Amino acid sequence: MRKFLLLYGLMTLILCTSCGERTIVVEQQLNEDVAIYPDYKEVTIPSNIAPLNFSPLELGDAQLIAEGENGEGFQVQLTKGFFDIPPKKWGKLLDKNKGGKIKLTVCKSVDGKWCALIPFYIYIAQEPIDKYIAYRLIPPDYELWNKMGIYQRNLESFEESAIYENTIGDYNCANCHSFQNGDPKQFMFHTRETHPGTLVFKNGQIEKLNTKTDQTISFLVYPYWHPDGKYIVFSVNSTRQAFHANNLNRVEVYDSASDVVVYDTEKHQVISCDLLKADSVFETFPSFSADGKSIYFCSAKAVNPMPFEYRKVHYDLCRIEFNAETGTFGNKVDTLYHASPIGKSVSLPRESPDGKYMTFVLHQYGNFSIWHKDADLYTIDLNSGEVFPLEDANSDNVESYHSWSRNSKWMVFSSRRDDGLYTRPYICYIDDGGKAHKSFMLPQRNPKKYYQDLLLSYNIPEFITDKVIVSQKAIEKMLKDEPGHSVSYATGSTK
Repeated sequence: MRKFLLLYGLMTLILCTSCGERTIVVEQQLNEDVAIYPDYKEVTIPSNIAPLNFSPLELGDAQLIAEGENGEGFQVQLTKGFFDIPPKKWGKLLDKNKGGKIKLTVCKSVDGKWCALIPFYIYIAQEPIDKYIAYRLIPPDYELWNKMGIYQRNLESFEESAIYENTIGDYNCANCHSFQNGDPKQFMFHTRETHPGTLVFKNGQIEKLNTKTDQTISFLVYPYWHPDGKYIVFSVNSTRQAFHANNLNRVEVYDSASDVVVYDTEKHQVISCDLLKADSVFETFPSFSADGKSIYFCSAKAVNPMPFEYRKVHYDLCRIEFNAETGTFGNKVDTLYHASPIGKSVSLPRESPDGKYMTFVLHQYGNFSIWHKDADLYTIDLNSGEVFPLEDANSDNVESYHSWSRNSKWMVFSSRRDDGLYTRPYICYIDDGGKAHKSFMLPQRNPKKYYQDLLLSYNIPEFITDKVIVSQKAIEKMLKDEPGHSVSYATGSTK
């Protein structure tokens, strides 16, 4: 019996250790910091986020102690070089500490004694985050289409699934996905080259569109949905690419012409006005205001010849009124932010759903901020007119595509800060004053291995409120068998 109990105890010890459930007693506090990857120190997170697993750098055997403000918590043993935090314990700890903070202490063994390193804190916001994000995964040189898709990630876990993979479209290019108010049932994306068209998912139906008209300079390009779902505003662009042999900004995408148009999803009709399609102006990256009564867009004086003069292209942030009931435009264009006089350029304007703030990307020239090392996120307070950088979200290496959560408290954006080559999604909390808190990298189960091994970039991260449910077979059939509905053009009036 005694031998049995000893054997049972030994097996239990081995099992607990292998599951990362070893419990230690700290005997000494060291005045020694710990370097971790990803850098989750002092970040603000939602209570419904997946565990922020991380790797302590340059440590062998180690233990993590996670504690709430009331002393409750758990311990996790370092396994395979990272702390694999139990999701249920993590979720319970965050839920109990909403509006407060948790303390994380990494411990190491020194001469047989467990010693605690300097702890760090993670702050838990009261407001939750949208459950999912959608994004495209592409090679850094996105001319390589052999592996490409639009995917979605459950932020409450590590579950990732495909919305569309280009293997079913004979390896075509898929791009420019957009959701109506984060609705997983109302969205669209383009396919190019093989089986070209625009797929619109609305009211449980899939529709394929042929969007080039005789009156527009291209197929529809950069989209943004109207809040009521009837309209989608697009740019139409004559776009080219340039590749630098020796430049920090490796790739340049530029327009030789571009306009802004609005697509009516019910009439299958494109409308615009003279104020949005002047030959002397480049207009691009449109978006609707949160109330749907305005269209924001980026506007620059046309420069020729391109690409030789592309460094002289500077976009300002502009706005024009839009009446969704009549499908008419305002009779003037207002400039909200004059970037060109200070030698800067604006791209990707996005208003917060509560209508308080407008966030955009500011960089030196042109509109292709995703390869501009200097690109940073800026915000306009739409009540006071104050313009300020999102300092605690920005880095020294490319902040670009960004999306607001439905409660206007979280922002997800792409950044190249990790290695300068691949874009990764970062999330930050936006407080009541519109200021960003320190951003954190999208959690992964084993983030160090995952991001080192992933040779794809995250492109256009966008919040969605729930999982997209689509039939890959239905998409394939639509792409390959349906000719697509051709859209018409009508000159929109001004009021």
